Amino acid sequence: MKVQFIGAAHEVTGSCTYLEIAGKRLLVDFGMEQGKDVYENARIPCAPGEIDYVLLTHAHIDHSGLLPLLRAGGFDGEIHTTQATASLCSIMLRDSAHIQEFEAQWRNRKAMRKGEEPYEPLYTMADAISAIELLRQHKYDEKFTLCEGVEVRFVDAGHLLGSASIEIWATEGEETRKFVFSGDIGNLNQPLIRDPVYLEEADYVVMESTYGDRRHERPKDYVTAFAQVIQETFDRGGSVIIPSFAVGRTQEMLYFLRQIKEKGLVHGHDGFPVYMDSPLAIEATGIFLRNQNSCYDEEALAYVKAGINPIAFHDLQLVTTPEDSRSINFDKRCKIIISASGMCDAGRIKHHLKHNLWQPQNTILFVGYQAYGTLGRSLVDGATTVKLFGEPVQVSAQIRQLPGISGHADVDGLTTWVSHIKGVKRVFVIHGESEAADAFTEHLRRDLKLNAYAPYSGTEFDPIADEITLEAVPRPIKKKDSVKVNAVYQRLLATLDRLTKLIRQSEGRANKDLAKFTDQINDLCNKFEK
Repeated sequence: MKVQFIGAAHEVTGSCTYLEIAGKRLLVDFGMEQGKDVYENARIPCAPGEIDYVLLTHAHIDHSGLLPLLRAGGFDGEIHTTQATASLCSIMLRDSAHIQEFEAQWRNRKAMRKGEEPYEPLYTMADAISAIELLRQHKYDEKFTLCEGVEVRFVDAGHLLGSASIEIWATEGEETRKFVFSGDIGNLNQPLIRDPVYLEEADYVVMESTYGDRRHERPKDYVTAFAQVIQETFDRGGSVIIPSFAVGRTQEMLYFLRQIKEKGLVHGHDGFPVYMDSPLAIEATGIFLRNQNSCYDEEALAYVKAGINPIAFHDLQLVTTPEDSRSINFDKRCKIIISASGMCDAGRIKHHLKHNLWQPQNTILFVGYQAYGTLGRSLVDGATTVKLFGEPVQVSAQIRQLPGISGHADVDGLTTWVSHIKGVKRVFVIHGESEAADAFTEHLRRDLKLNAYAPYSGTEFDPIADEITLEAVPRPIKKKDSVKVNAVYQRLLATLDRLTKLIRQSEGRANKDLAKFTDQINDLCNKFEK
């Protein structure tokens, strides 16, 4: 057996862990890095085509976003996840591919004017659709045999519709080890979805630490706190712009807004419009409704049983076309705009910020985590000027955060979650910025007396011997501003892996075909070397 930590090691996005168990190669998540990259990640130690399975905790892009790239590199195994996660991935991976292709088109228009080299997307829509076809769905709490020697169960992590912690029982010969991968652990008492399920036992736990060094501020009443922000903004003639993750956070905001309107908590502005400006969020909302019986909590189900849609209300306007999106900013009424992306790095929210950031009567309300290096993080940290579409924009609007509206457990929630698991030999702490991961690791050692360790990317562990066989060192990215590795080069590496697999599988073919194939490869090499 072998475990190697690849992504989200001393970083908060890009989750990926590699396992060799029972003669098979597995990945738990394969996510895209978002925001500023701090450390270089080790490469997966085999070609994508040699990966047998992927186990996916949930649909957020920092956990699922590189699956199309894996597919483009030759992966043709199965991606196992929950039913709701599979449904969400079917839209989120297509949306991610659309963003990749759209950004490539936009960059290429600029590149052509400057005579620069063309920009290639990280992956295409065809890659995303091909990856989606590999998804295999499972119900919560249903233990199944992945392959000989490996059993798996998904349990509700309470973070997002369909989100799961993953239990893995791995057997080689007479040795069996149980692994638990936390995924992202949800905050307690979130709207709509259920609280995280606590697990009973494991040998090894790999867990997140996003808020491992802090506690959430908890307003006594989320709805009242939200209504107060709206009231204050509307009273000064402004609008509330909410950068929101299209999947999860947007539906929670709709749930709160329904209650605000139902209880009449905003005075003097009856019938204020709410624009949901995200085609992805609109599609995701439909998936929430289709999975309400398996994922909603008791409060949300009470609405459903009464014949009420808990995430819809009068004056909610769904915006799909770019033309309708642009027209929102010509609506002079006090209004609420909910738009993606939640960290302001892509999507329609950037256009709304361009139109509204410089106006002091408006409020930009952040309701989710802002990763280091994102535009959202810059605004939360007090930036006075930001650049949007190549132009500087003054920040005059009020920048607010709604305390307690977090999909992640804080340090107390993380502690409670891991405390329920008995028989733990080691805890590996991942998915947190360095300060948070290190602080939570020390907390586990000092206060819970657990053998905890926060690995850097490339660290290897042998579960049978119960020892770290390779302790990787941090490799800070040296490029100015931590620019991401060129997308074309990443695709080239994926193609190399695919070619390597194809060559290894060619033994036994006709010599004539092998000679022709060899000449074609050499011709390409000769042309490239020139």
